[in-house]
Amino acid sequence: MDAIDRRIIRSLQQNARLSNQELADQVGLSPSPCLRRVRNLEKAGVLSGYTALVDQDKYGLPLTVFVHIRLERHSDQSIKGFEYGISKLDEVMECYLITGTSDYLLHVVSEDLKSYEKFVRDKISTIPGIAGIDSSFVFGRVKRKLEFPAL
Repeated sequence: MDAIDRRIIRSLQQNARLSNQELADQVGLSPSPCLRRVRNLEKAGVLSGYTALVDQDKYGLPLTVFVHIRLERHSDQSIKGFEYGISKLDEVMECYLITGTSDYLLHVVSEDLKSYEKFVRDKISTIPGIAGIDSSFVFGRVKRKLEFPAL
């Protein structure tokens, strides 16, 4: 990947709806080589998809919670069971395996505190092998960045 590929990626991270002509103009290429580079980035898996950004509040899920999970055991069976259970929960937007006092960090969205409580009681707590659940509620977003820094 070279500097032109990185410019293409940054432009698409800023606005994935650019036409190929607009993208080519922004990165200083003619349309054919630009499209060829985009296709190569897609084929290589560098560009893995395109999506729409949705306002979380207007969608009806204004509550964001970061949830630290500790497992009782770190056996292969326990880990696979937890990860399988989490993969089935729509409220979990992201799940990270982390170091430190917790084993996993979840990014969860919910309608309100009551629906989050129901989520914890009826869904998270039913996954076997969880030793601890620690929730941190987001008061507001300070920064959201969708493009990688330039190298």
